[in-house]
Amino acid sequence: MTLEQQVRDVFAMGGVLSHAADQFREREGQTDMAVAVARTIENGGALVVEAGTGVGKTFSYLVPALLSGERVLISTATKTLQDQLFGRDLPRLVSALQLPVRTALLKGRGSYLCLHRLGLARQDPSLPERGSIRTLAKIEQWSQSTRTGDLAELPGLDERSPLIPLVTSTRENCLGAQCPQFKPCHVNTARREALAADVVVINHHLFFADLSVRESGMAELLPSVRVVVFDEAHQLNETGVQFLGIQFGTGQALDFARDLLAAGLQQARGLVDWTQLVSAIERGARELRLAVGKQWPGAKLRWPQAGGMTNDADPEGMTRTAPEGVALQLWLDALDEVQHAFEEAAAGLDTVSELSPDFVRLHERAVQLAERAARFARPCVLGSVRWVDVGTQLRLVESPLDIAQAVRTRILKVDSQDPVETGRAWIFTSATLGDEPRLRWFTEPCGLEDAEVLRVRSPFDYATQAALYVPRVFPKPADPAHGTAVARMAARGAADLGGRTLVLTTTLRALRVIGDELRKALEALQLDRTPDVLVQGELPKRVLMDRFREGSSLGRAGCVLVASASFWEGFDAPGDALQFVVIDKLPFPPPNDPLVEARSQRLESQGRNAFGEYSLPEAAVALKQGAGRLIRRETDSGVLAICDTRLVAMGYGKRLIAALPPMRRLETDADFSAAIGMLKG
Repeated sequence: MTLEQQVRDVFAMGGVLSHAADQFREREGQTDMAVAVARTIENGGALVVEAGTGVGKTFSYLVPALLSGERVLISTATKTLQDQLFGRDLPRLVSALQLPVRTALLKGRGSYLCLHRLGLARQDPSLPERGSIRTLAKIEQWSQSTRTGDLAELPGLDERSPLIPLVTSTRENCLGAQCPQFKPCHVNTARREALAADVVVINHHLFFADLSVRESGMAELLPSVRVVVFDEAHQLNETGVQFLGIQFGTGQALDFARDLLAAGLQQARGLVDWTQLVSAIERGARELRLAVGKQWPGAKLRWPQAGGMTNDADPEGMTRTAPEGVALQLWLDALDEVQHAFEEAAAGLDTVSELSPDFVRLHERAVQLAERAARFARPCVLGSVRWVDVGTQLRLVESPLDIAQAVRTRILKVDSQDPVETGRAWIFTSATLGDEPRLRWFTEPCGLEDAEVLRVRSPFDYATQAALYVPRVFPKPADPAHGTAVARMAARGAADLGGRTLVLTTTLRALRVIGDELRKALEALQLDRTPDVLVQGELPKRVLMDRFREGSSLGRAGCVLVASASFWEGFDAPGDALQFVVIDKLPFPPPNDPLVEARSQRLESQGRNAFGEYSLPEAAVALKQGAGRLIRRETDSGVLAICDTRLVAMGYGKRLIAALPPMRRLETDADFSAAIGMLKG
């Protein structure tokens, strides 16, 4: 029996899934996707699948992958889905299909407790505060019983805790085989289990981190895998460019200085003037920050293209440049000072390298940081863009514009004659991959123009389950009154529904304004029970999500959640917990972002329309993601309000509305009130 036929039998009524999965029903789209995945596994090549919400795409790729008997690698964008796949979906299917399959979960270093650094943290005199000492005690207690060392197991640990970097390792500070805790190391244990498993669940960050440095264990794992699945593939390009570029920052310098001082004073006190070396690094980092001067927090300073803005040249004749608005000589002097400080640190470490593996690793870090400081004094490489992120610290970034070349040459290896490479199956899937038939928004920057493309529509009856309201009279997004009007819109729905409202904002500034105004608007209504207003950033993300899903249970008032960024996707609150989603404005990419600007300029130089081929598709995909928070099950119902009149006033609004699920339209304010009233009833 072919793999395709096996897959059809599993998804048919009366098949294995109908007995194993709760409330299973045969879905044509789910079967179509599973069959396409099976065909790709048998024949090799690349398949791109956009599977609308409710299709059941996870089972659509897991079933053929498991039945194939091949070794499988599954990569997700978020640790949440990674944990869900490994802890719930995979065990359920392996059991249902009765397969002797061994599975493993592999995350990046920052997810695992480092036993060596935990020991160092106990002696660290610079622990941030008393609360950190209590948290450290909890981590130490948990470390005695955990098998995996995965910090996600530790209840109550805030993902923002300043203690986490002190008890986890990075590629830069890991001691490798020289570590005194190498044998019980949780990272190495996870890698060994992954190498022995049939199905390994990783994340995109880990995949690209390995692609850039060949260090995370994937270099051994990937060659033995024949089937690779990227779920939440819409994040692939943005994740990839983070790792395929180069970064250097004052924060890295200060982290190194802290580690250098701690190791030096603990293990080689008096042999080197550690305080002097650290002072030089801190002074260099400070001078680099001062060279930029006063800037708005969050500002991004572009670099001019090499050779385009100045006649100053380095000894090799290459044009040297500084970020916009920064004095060239001041900038170059600061970079030279930082580079020299790292070189001096490397020289000092070289004299004590035989005393401890910590010094060997610190020496490697010092050399690498010196090289990066030197790199940012030279011109940007062709085909990349360079900028400085300004905050309390500086972050210097050099990034490729997309991952297309890396995917073609280093992942798919399209020019390879090796039958192992050409026979590998690559599956890329997400609920949102574009707004036109060929999904060019995704395939072009990811180098997948030649891949097979399949679009599977959601089985939900959106016209019955959901309604879209775009107010015809509303302040424009640039109007200072816009945030207040959005808050009042959200308050109207939340007051009637007893919470159950999610407000998605496009900027952090709007997040704060709308959160404050929403609290005022709800208080002004003088309700018997005023819904709680939860604002992203005020509590850990996990706490916000759990509290929102609880809603009005346990005798509490309902909730309104005001959120931005990561809450536009990957946040599920099915059922009655969420019935009203408010989007403040159309999520166009910020035109002053250096990466956005460089991508737009590249399209214009090719004679293409940057707005129509980049900005508009970006907005369409983001809007689709945000709208997707509303309906998560076939029994859900709700209203989506988009507080941006451009959606109905501008010609491009039709394209954006077409990208949304086919909800019924509410034309008037009375229609909106009636729809909210129906949900209330």
